[in-house]
Amino acid sequence: MELITGATGYVGGRLLERLSREGRTLRALARDPARLDSPVPGLDVVGGDLVTGEGLERALDGVSTAYYLVHSMEPAAGAADFSSRDRVAAENFASVAGAAGVERVVYLGGVVPSDGELSPHLASRLEVERTLLEGLPRSTALRASIVIGARSSSFRILVRLVERLRLLPFPAWRDKRTQAIDERDAVEYLARTPQTPGAEGRSLDIAGADLMSYGQMIERIAELMGVGRMPIRLSASATLAASAVVSAVTEQPLELVRPLMYSLEHDLLPRNDEARAIYGLEPRGFDRAVEHALADWEALEPLGAR
Repeated sequence: MELITGATGYVGGRLLERLSREGRTLRALARDPARLDSPVPGLDVVGGDLVTGEGLERALDGVSTAYYLVHSMEPAAGAADFSSRDRVAAENFASVAGAAGVERVVYLGGVVPSDGELSPHLASRLEVERTLLEGLPRSTALRASIVIGARSSSFRILVRLVERLRLLPFPAWRDKRTQAIDERDAVEYLARTPQTPGAEGRSLDIAGADLMSYGQMIERIAELMGVGRMPIRLSASATLAASAVVSAVTEQPLELVRPLMYSLEHDLLPRNDEARAIYGLEPRGFDRAVEHALADWEALEPLGAR
């Protein structure tokens, strides 16, 4: 039995589809089971909350591998900040999973900047990683930067900026670099982890094929969307103010946009290429990933700039 937490979210939903195609025995944990509109036959859905601990014992009973795909970046009335919620949730999960005899947890976190300067968003993800690996030593943490997919928050922000702004302001972080990963590759890494002995007890960076600056990524997205946009190079990042503007333009919550934008102020590069060798995966290129994501997007809703 494999448990997916965050099955109502973006990556969790994609992973649920991927694992079900193999006929794997699955259980999903969701705060609101009614939101899990899944066609997976025989899926066992358990209602619960990682922060309060409600439903965890039931969800983890008989589970060998648990996927931890929860991040508390949404606003929550009367609750602590997202990092505090993430900390409590990870501690609860590690404790109950250990007591239930879970063999390993598979966690998807974020690539850490090599200069060691962590945004609150990345610091929280790293803290969750350490909590899970210390609590269940056979676990695996996979770190990714931007995931390219139609439902990826980071990708949707970039696309909405291209779609809605004819003049694209490029703050100072435009020259920072990363290796964005196709959602299909990220999900494949997750799916293969329980059958990959070389990944046990490891923290591994997963990345796409192309090393690009954020400015290059945005310009390439505009080209693939078939629109002309004029870049305006700014001398400062001004993330505090800029994030409010980006939130308004993209119609994404400020509580989500601001932490993500702070993460852009550093190179987010993989520490090494070990994951590709351990898993035997050849990642897709940036253009191929974007074209697939845009096609998925347009199958559900129109893109005004196309």
